[in-house]
Amino acid sequence: MKDRLQHPKDIITAFMERIYAYDMTTTSGGNLSIQDEVGNIWITPGAVDKGTLTRNDIVCVRPDGTVNGRHPPSCEYPFHKAVYACRPDVKAVLHAHPPALVSFSIVRKVPDTKVLPNAHAICGEVGYAPYGIPGSEQLGRNIAAVFAQGSDTVLLENHGVVTVGGSLSQAFKRFETLDFCARLTIHATALGTPRLLTQEQLDFAESFHPTLSEFMPDHHLPEEIDLRLGMVQFVHRAYNKRLFNSTEGTLSARVGPDSFLITPHGVDRREVTVDELVLIQQGKREAGKLPSRSARLHEAIYAAHNDLNCIIMAQPPTLMSFAVTGVPFDTRTIPESYIQLRDVSMRPFAAQYRDMQFLGNVLSSRCPMVIIENECVVSVGKNLLQAFDRLEVAEYSAMALTAAKVLGNLAPISEDQTADLRAAFNLK
Repeated sequence: MKDRLQHPKDIITAFMERIYAYDMTTTSGGNLSIQDEVGNIWITPGAVDKGTLTRNDIVCVRPDGTVNGRHPPSCEYPFHKAVYACRPDVKAVLHAHPPALVSFSIVRKVPDTKVLPNAHAICGEVGYAPYGIPGSEQLGRNIAAVFAQGSDTVLLENHGVVTVGGSLSQAFKRFETLDFCARLTIHATALGTPRLLTQEQLDFAESFHPTLSEFMPDHHLPEEIDLRLGMVQFVHRAYNKRLFNSTEGTLSARVGPDSFLITPHGVDRREVTVDELVLIQQGKREAGKLPSRSARLHEAIYAAHNDLNCIIMAQPPTLMSFAVTGVPFDTRTIPESYIQLRDVSMRPFAAQYRDMQFLGNVLSSRCPMVIIENECVVSVGKNLLQAFDRLEVAEYSAMALTAAKVLGNLAPISEDQTADLRAAFNLK
């Protein structure tokens, strides 16, 4: 969300709507706050339905303790105040009870963000605060003590999670990322043993920023403008379907023989606009814009396959459980999975950076999907819809596979049945 020149009431309301809509809190649970430049703390109210919250419900607590608003502030106001007092750099606090993170808090464990490279960079070391009665001064002291040590993300014993940031957008990204790691770890543990990245792997992922020289487009044809609109619609759709999250998910589409559009680096996927998409032409990037770090891989795939016009890289939570355990993803489960995806191979971590030419050759209409260990899934297609459909089918298939593991032994389609599918649908 673009916070600039927005009132704290509107920022808080928008993020609470987002958190509630994605089942990351309940009607009565969760609270958000922003501290403005003069020390006012704007905070969600207590005992107000989070599903119908409006800007007029947001409460302002002045530095002298005066409360302005038609409701009392959240009962958790004491810990918000305590966090701001111990961390002058913090301008926003987010607290909620997403089920996956609550599960970790109940078993007294902290999700390990080293399952994914960017997750560790976003969340940092996750702190842990001992139990305290909700709304109590003691809970405030417990939480503030952990944040005072430098953590930006803290799990609360038998309670939930608190994240902070220089903006509510930053706090939300940490919150959403940690919740994703928790859900991913739960799915992965049902399959096998989640593998963590080494410090060397984390350092490499954080340091990789390909350099592309700039160019200034002479014009933008109507076809390109239409393509930008279609891409943004699919990016938002991917976010709403939980295939993308605010910090992860890349989509590109071919514009011409030597040009394509790609999503920008570092922009909230739910907020991406047509103007922010980056045009890549003859290996150069549109001036003033920073493309996804995987732009070179997309370039290699398009160069190798004239029939491919869309590429999606994503981290669907259930499908990624195969990526972090190394368990093979079997598409021979229902006809749709095999028809859409064929056999899905797995490549080692950082392959999208280290083996771009190899992946460019492997990914094709005959091999439309590859899983990269502890990183992402790559889906390709002849158009936006086909690449998106394949990604969605893969995630739904992953859900079925993990559920089937609980029910009994997997009974895949036989070799003869697979051969019949290839013949019936002309799969080469």
